[in-house]
Amino acid sequence: MEQQQAPRWWAVVAVMIGIFLLVTAEQLPIGLLSQVASSMGVTPGMAGLMVTVPGVVAAFSAPLLPVAVGRLDRRIMLTALMAVMVAGSVLSALASSFILLLAARVLVGLSIGGFWAVAGSIAPRLVPEAQVPKAMTMIFGGVAAASVLGVPLGTLLGDLSNWRVAFGALGGLSLLTAVALWCWLPPLPPREPVRLKVLAQQFTNRGVRVAVLTTAFVVVGHFAAYTFISPILQEISGISQRHVSSLLLLYGAAGIAGNIAAGMFAGRHPYRAVLAIPSLLLIVVAVFPLLGVQPSSGVMLLMMWGAVFGSVSVSIQTWIIRTAPNTEAATALMAFTFNMSIGLGAMLGGRLVDGTSLPIAMWAASGLFLLGALLVWRTPSRIVGEKRR
Repeated sequence: MEQQQAPRWWAVVAVMIGIFLLVTAEQLPIGLLSQVASSMGVTPGMAGLMVTVPGVVAAFSAPLLPVAVGRLDRRIMLTALMAVMVAGSVLSALASSFILLLAARVLVGLSIGGFWAVAGSIAPRLVPEAQVPKAMTMIFGGVAAASVLGVPLGTLLGDLSNWRVAFGALGGLSLLTAVALWCWLPPLPPREPVRLKVLAQQFTNRGVRVAVLTTAFVVVGHFAAYTFISPILQEISGISQRHVSSLLLLYGAAGIAGNIAAGMFAGRHPYRAVLAIPSLLLIVVAVFPLLGVQPSSGVMLLMMWGAVFGSVSVSIQTWIIRTAPNTEAATALMAFTFNMSIGLGAMLGGRLVDGTSLPIAMWAASGLFLLGALLVWRTPSRIVGEKRR
């Protein structure tokens, strides 16, 4: 058992910022999609591969990279992964062709998966046991903050300058974070080797299976539509491109509000919190092409969309804590599922947008939300210790 002289809150902050930057990097192309597509001479659907590639790479690096590095000190591993993130961001900013841009995004995906998988397991080694929940909340708060603020802020920077500046700025911030990780993290030799069979064993638990499948339906559906939020707002709601970044900031604010509300509600009612997510997303996204045809109604639906999706991380994680036999292994499995679903969702949406239309992509996403809602509804609420009323 490691002895601690004092909580290492600066180390927790550094890890949180690392998570924030990595998830922001993964989703940043969403807000800059129209810019990049125009600059590189590709279709919006093709540009969506900038989200698909790192998502798929991150999904596999999350469970495999900790196995590959063996007993490498986790302080060295996290710092090195952030350095890879620096390289990926800078190369993205300098890419002269779309193929080179996608190659740079592979490095971003490698960083995301490995960093996320390790970051969730080190909180107990940085603070006393009684403060671990607070540290975990801070670390994974970086995921929620990136989803609801990172993309809007990056989009705003890209609109004020151009998309290359946004990627370059991300690289600079990542460099500072790598230095902070090296300076503030203590030596963190792994306590035991990571084994893949523990991940597979999680599927024997029904609660974990439902959480994983629901996450897949929700995240694939969300990114099949949300990846193309810029053209959706422009073509369906008639909103000028110059206003998109500001609206995504409002989307982010709504997401933070949804995250806070879900954090309070899911602790007492995890079953109802998780059931509400795909149910509400189904309604909002399905009616968007029909009711969001004016700027005012489009903005209103966008805010509702942000509030609901902002509640995903805390609600699903609460469900996992209530049901998983091994929370750490289940969290790594969720990292795989979440990142793979981001990539698959962006790819599915891209195919539908290029082959059919934006409304068809949104209705297809709604179908996935329906499957998620039905899956949770057919699951006994008692598995998370809640009685269905």
